[in-house]
Amino acid sequence: MSCGNEFVKTLKKIGYPKADELNGEDFDWLFESEEDRSFLEWFCGNINEQHVISEKELQDFNNLLESGKPILEGDALDEVLKTCSSADSKSNSQREEEEKEERKRLEDELQTLEKMKNLTIHRSKKLQMMSSKTSQISQALKDAEEEALKEMKEGLGALTAANSKLHSELLSFFDEVKKLTSFLTASESENGPHPVFFSQLSLDKYLAQEEQRTLAIASYVKKHFSQGASELAENSHDENSQFGNKSKQVTCNEANEVCEESRELVRLQTAYICAQHQLIQSKAEEESIKSAIQCAEKILHSLKTKGIEKETLDIEVSSLNDEISTLKKQIAKINNEDLPALLKENARQWIAPVVKAVLDRRIAQQDYYAARQDEIYHHLINQKASFDLIELAYEIELRKHKDLHCQFESLIEYLKQTSDELEQRLKVMSELDQPAQPRTTIDSKDDFSRRLYQLLEGKNKKVELFKTYEGLQQMAQKLEEDCAIVQDQLAASSQEQSLFLSKLNSDIDALCEALYCGGNQVLLSSQELTDQFQEIEGHLNELNKLTIDLLDDVKEKRIALESNKLLQMERKLYVYYLQDEDHLKKIVEELEQQSKAKTTALEDQSFTTNEVLDI
Repeated sequence: MSCGNEFVKTLKKIGYPKADELNGEDFDWLFESEEDRSFLEWFCGNINEQHVISEKELQDFNNLLESGKPILEGDALDEVLKTCSSADSKSNSQREEEEKEERKRLEDELQTLEKMKNLTIHRSKKLQMMSSKTSQISQALKDAEEEALKEMKEGLGALTAANSKLHSELLSFFDEVKKLTSFLTASESENGPHPVFFSQLSLDKYLAQEEQRTLAIASYVKKHFSQGASELAENSHDENSQFGNKSKQVTCNEANEVCEESRELVRLQTAYICAQHQLIQSKAEEESIKSAIQCAEKILHSLKTKGIEKETLDIEVSSLNDEISTLKKQIAKINNEDLPALLKENARQWIAPVVKAVLDRRIAQQDYYAARQDEIYHHLINQKASFDLIELAYEIELRKHKDLHCQFESLIEYLKQTSDELEQRLKVMSELDQPAQPRTTIDSKDDFSRRLYQLLEGKNKKVELFKTYEGLQQMAQKLEEDCAIVQDQLAASSQEQSLFLSKLNSDIDALCEALYCGGNQVLLSSQELTDQFQEIEGHLNELNKLTIDLLDDVKEKRIALESNKLLQMERKLYVYYLQDEDHLKKIVEELEQQSKAKTTALEDQSFTTNEVLDI
């Protein structure tokens, strides 16, 4: 508990007017000073209603003052109190004991109140946390509700679509089942025999279609491929092994054609090389003859004009012969080394367009053949797949027939065995049908009666020397009575179950009514709880608003107190009034004396001024 609250509590205890309107936290500043704190703690711990003068006592004191009688004060009062102390010692001791008990009681009450205060503060904090948490939860619930509504609408739309789709599928399924039942229940006289197994179906149409398809493929192969390939297509569904031989024959034919074309290209290349070589040789001879003629003409011209001597001419002829020999060597080297390679390269370049055209033709031909072969392979694979599918269906049906055959054989054996046992039993019963004398006990050879007796006897076996037909009849009657009782119990239980189901349906309707509250949406929380949460949230908002206003008011008062000296003086005087009245009187007397001194000084000054003026 804070000191200000304790101070206000003491004021309430002594009956201070309007003490209930005071706030304890506003008086916490009184306990900040160490000098005042001790007095205030003493005041809060010792002052009670006994130290307060009542209205009657105050009225009596005022009447005493008005009567003019002397009032004992100071030493006289102390002497009178000393004389009265002996008489009041006993009452003082009792009073002290009562005060101690009262103090103890008050301390216990104070501790209890402090605990209650701490508990209240804890609860208020807890309530604040709960309110914030509740607001968060409510917001989260609102968001979750909106999201759930959205998801519910989406789910409802999806379910509606799925329901319509399922309804249409069920209708189609019902139509198909109806057709199937009408097909299975149709009579043979109206629609003829219906095949039940796959092996009963006729494959004549299918085989005829496949034969037509095979003939069409063979004609297509004859039209677009060689004779060997057509024979391959005709015999593909009968002799699969011949496919590899025919393909090898076609490949050999194609290889021969390729070899022939390669030889023709080589011949063309060789002819081109020879022709070019001859052309080069003839051009070289022609150029050599032209150069020789030009050289001879030049020499003749020089001889005619300059008249060169024979020696110089011989020297030039010898040098020209040397040059001719070197040129011949170079020509021979070119003819033997460089010219063949260049001619071959030129021949390759010359024949390249021809080779490209041949290869393009072959590629186009191969693409054409590949496309046609893919079509043929596709048709043949489909044909083979259909044959394999039919074969697989026959094998599966054959396996099922074998399984059914085995089951039927085991059933026949079991029926034969049971028929043999039944014949034996009938034979024994026929032997015992007309006995010489009626028997009361069951014969040991009568296995049927003995087993029936054991069956009716069950677990409640009794040690009997002989088993009689009378006991068998009693057990049969008892079994009949038990069956009737069980049937009655079943009827009662079915009635109870129907009542329970009706009650359960009514409870479900009530639950739906409580969940939906007459609407189409499920309520996630109770309406009363939601209203209470909203009311609590409103109270919390008001409390927060009041707290903020109070803090703002205190802040404004503190600012005003710091800025206004007059308010500070009033605060100090208020503190002195509550803590030390003597000090307050002393200050007031000093202020009165100061004011009197100032007034007297002013009067003297005015008097002197008047005298001066008179003079």
